Amino acid sequence: MNLLRLEDWLAHLDRLHPKTIALGLDRVRAVQAKLNLYPAFPLMIVGGTNGKGSTCAFLEATLLAAGYRVGCYTSPHLIRYNERVRIDGRMLDDAMLCDGFAAVEAARVDIALTYFEFGTLAAVWSFAQAELDVAILEVGLGGRLDAVNVFDPEVAIVTAVDLDHQDYLGETREQIGFEKAGIFRAHKPAICADPDPPASLLQFASDCGAQLLRFGRDFGVQRETESWTFWGPNGSRSALPFPTMRGAHQLMNAAAAIAGLDCLRERLPVSQAHLRGGLLSARLPGRFQVLPGKPVVILDVAHNPQAARILADNLRAQFVAGKTYAVFGMLQDKDIAGVIAALKDQIDGWVVASLSGARGASAALLAGLLEENGQQVLHLAPDIAQAYSFACREAGEDDRICVFGSFHTVAEALITRGAKT
Repeated sequence: MNLLRLEDWLAHLDRLHPKTIALGLDRVRAVQAKLNLYPAFPLMIVGGTNGKGSTCAFLEATLLAAGYRVGCYTSPHLIRYNERVRIDGRMLDDAMLCDGFAAVEAARVDIALTYFEFGTLAAVWSFAQAELDVAILEVGLGGRLDAVNVFDPEVAIVTAVDLDHQDYLGETREQIGFEKAGIFRAHKPAICADPDPPASLLQFASDCGAQLLRFGRDFGVQRETESWTFWGPNGSRSALPFPTMRGAHQLMNAAAAIAGLDCLRERLPVSQAHLRGGLLSARLPGRFQVLPGKPVVILDVAHNPQAARILADNLRAQFVAGKTYAVFGMLQDKDIAGVIAALKDQIDGWVVASLSGARGASAALLAGLLEENGQQVLHLAPDIAQAYSFACREAGEDDRICVFGSFHTVAEALITRGAKT
């Protein structure tokens, strides 16, 4: 197959499998074997409902500060597919991504891979060509049956566990916890950053013989006025700066990253200075991202009730003299009512927008649920661009605009804002 452009490859990936999501490892393992894709460098796999992207960012930034050659694979992207695959902190260019896709295409023959499965194999193939010291892989969905899980990690990290993707992972935290724990390995460190983990996760770790380290029991944080201390099995790290990424929950994610790095200390030692550098340089677009200028604009991909509660806490902690306007768009298969309930006390007026695609919720659906909760709906827009423009006209300099509800929502707002500047 002679595909030359990245957009052609991505269109090809979209057509390969009849389902967007098809959990299971057999197809991926078969292609992995044909590629002989078993990296010699250590892998760190990060899963969880919320916080896994931030934890990957802390790991990547700290390891880069320590001078290691680092690969990082995350998903989804906001604007460009290239965001998903980085080496040494830089996105792979189109040509490098296409080389990875071509390698997977040649190996798979007639095996139908999903978009994510194909991309995961291509990313790790690219890492294998780059002579890395370490790679960080973020789970796409769940853990046990996610494509990333065909690779064996030296350290596995599970962040917060809560309700999301119930159609695939189960209706309860216990069912979801079991799926998340599937990335744990026998006799290998398994980090759990959830302070109240489901019993199923603890049982899975015990049954498989993983070396479980739990937040609050085996490692944790002590917050001071101007700094914080990490404590764990190998001692403490004191006088650490607060992460540049905002929100009290980021200390938990940072602690999980440090606990994971401590487990690799003999192979990849990290100093206090490297930790400081990582905490101060880690960035993750769309996670309580505050854009410069007035009115203040906050971008957050929060799309489930737990993430919405964290967003509400962050909004509550940030002073605003005026009103808070929401630019709100969600997918219809998410818990829209739960997200509204978590944020309704922090929003003065809602601007709702329809999201495109089969899964996108209509502005009318969102407005109806908001009005049932006694919320003020200011405007119904056909898309995020028009919703964002309306909010910018409505808000004064002392107000703030919070754009949230989906990766699609944040991405479209970023594109709209860029088009105006």
